[in-house]
Amino acid sequence: MTLSVLVPSSLVREAEDQREATRKLGYVARAATVFRADRLVVFPDREGEREWGGGFVETVLRYAATPPHLRKEVWDRRDELAYVGVLPPLRIASTTGSDSNESGSLTQGIVTEVGPEGRVRVTCGLQHPISLLTPPHMRVEEGERVTIRISSREPVRARIVDAPQPGYDVSRMDLAEALGRPDAGIRVATSRFGRPLSAHDVADLSRQVAGGATVAFGAPGRGLPDILGIETEAVAAAGGGEVEPDDPGFDLWLNTIPNQGSEVVRTEEAMFASLAPLTLPSQTE
Repeated sequence: MTLSVLVPSSLVREAEDQREATRKLGYVARAATVFRADRLVVFPDREGEREWGGGFVETVLRYAATPPHLRKEVWDRRDELAYVGVLPPLRIASTTGSDSNESGSLTQGIVTEVGPEGRVRVTCGLQHPISLLTPPHMRVEEGERVTIRISSREPVRARIVDAPQPGYDVSRMDLAEALGRPDAGIRVATSRFGRPLSAHDVADLSRQVAGGATVAFGAPGRGLPDILGIETEAVAAAGGGEVEPDDPGFDLWLNTIPNQGSEVVRTEEAMFASLAPLTLPSQTE
């Protein structure tokens, strides 16, 4: 299963200052981590942006996803990162640890240089970058994260292993491009005007999501219908299905908080409320 979470570049449009905007993005990163999102995509909503737009949102989310022991090596001083001290720790599962089948511990590294014959230099939290060979079937690029198995730190004995990367990747792309990916799975738009989610729906949805899912969210005061220029009446009339003719490719418009008690649900709150029922294991798993 591949889980992609889509958020607009106008995500922090109502933040009073950069500190608040950074903190808000920290909770978005937390939600993506808690529910094991594979991909966090920032799609453009330039009409809704205010002081902090897509570049700021992408940079802070990328920083949050970077393992703490690599942040000083990977990130230089940037204005966007002035308040990253308020970011909550992600504590991504399996970032480090031992494998019961092999000796040594797993950690994350960043490729800083790609050389000839499959040899690369990697920064992985040791005192100095180390030179390693990539496995024959792997191709890596400068700046890419890799998983390292360290069997000894003195002297250093380590190797790159082909293991899934913990945490999420961050990218910026158009909404239609994100929805059109081969691994998009069921494509869900969250909106208060969508079909109300009920307990009866959860079992069926969990089976569909097991094959992969792409879940999109709106911004404060600017939901997905506003961002896409779709009339809310058209969303309601579609009964949860595709909204013709302006729908960019969603399979389902879903209201995951049908009995909301607040007039406005923040994006990070909507992420927790929506991803919790959608990622429940199906009965067939």
